[in-house]
Amino acid sequence: MSLGINTTTPEGIVLAADSRQSYRNSKGIGRIGSDNASKLFQLNERIGVIVTGLAFLPEDGVMKNVSKFVEQFKRETEVEKLNVRDATDRLHSLFNKKYDWQKRLDDAVEKINSDLVRQGFEVLEVKQENYMIKFQFKDLQGNLKNGIGGIDTINLLVAGFNKDGSHEVYTCLIPGEVQKKRDSREKSKEYGASWIGQTDVVSRIVLGFDGRINNLKFISEAVQKLGQGEIRKQLGSLQYAIQWGTMTLQDAIDFCTLMIQTTSALQRFSDGIVANPGDMPGVGGPVDVAVITADQGFVWVSRKKLKIEGKEINLDKG
Repeated sequence: MSLGINTTTPEGIVLAADSRQSYRNSKGIGRIGSDNASKLFQLNERIGVIVTGLAFLPEDGVMKNVSKFVEQFKRETEVEKLNVRDATDRLHSLFNKKYDWQKRLDDAVEKINSDLVRQGFEVLEVKQENYMIKFQFKDLQGNLKNGIGGIDTINLLVAGFNKDGSHEVYTCLIPGEVQKKRDSREKSKEYGASWIGQTDVVSRIVLGFDGRINNLKFISEAVQKLGQGEIRKQLGSLQYAIQWGTMTLQDAIDFCTLMIQTTSALQRFSDGIVANPGDMPGVGGPVDVAVITADQGFVWVSRKKLKIEGKEINLDKG
């Protein structure tokens, strides 16, 4: 799954990602395939993109790395003319076409239904809703149960500067929608941090909780009683008060790398959470880091290199 982080400051934009690549084998078991995969890419002189989630997509019957499609996008598109939103929308459209996610969702609906029947449960409902699968059944004791399922997603984080000098950051899910995170032209959206992939650790550190808190019964009951807006407001008080608008680029680099390294370390010592054990340790390997500034454009700060017997191989042109 990996973890990608962006921090946007008055001095510029930082993008960072780990290098672990995982996959599901023929038995559906998650495995680590590599700790040397590229997740952070330069699109043009002003824009970068991080890709996490599903690592391979079929093309002409052959599974290919998602990085291949990013590089193909760069070759076949006049990327230097793109602004940040244009690049985001085109990448979102590209991966929507490459990833046959509707068929995967349909297959997942059938699989969940057949698995419940095989276990002897009474299936009341299995349906797709907003790119997820919701199901309801009665267990062998007649107790009513609810569940939520889904498919692997592709996550994109696109950040950079537009031709007019303004900056923007977007995240998007496939399947899913595009969401604006930062925009220098909108008050209170200029600076901050965003993350994609296996985000539970960084969310717990910065926000005070991770998204799975919504699965807890008392939270669901509180939402019913007080409303989603009030619950978000109260949970928001747990967030660390980080002054993103005063950060230097070095501060942002330190923050991004710390979050990735901390996630990797906690995954090493844990096996998911009590409510959902056995999570894939999907964050690891070298951390690639790049900065984007209005004056200098996209600059690599740290980027893994090919090597043999301790000797690095430089493939950079020029």
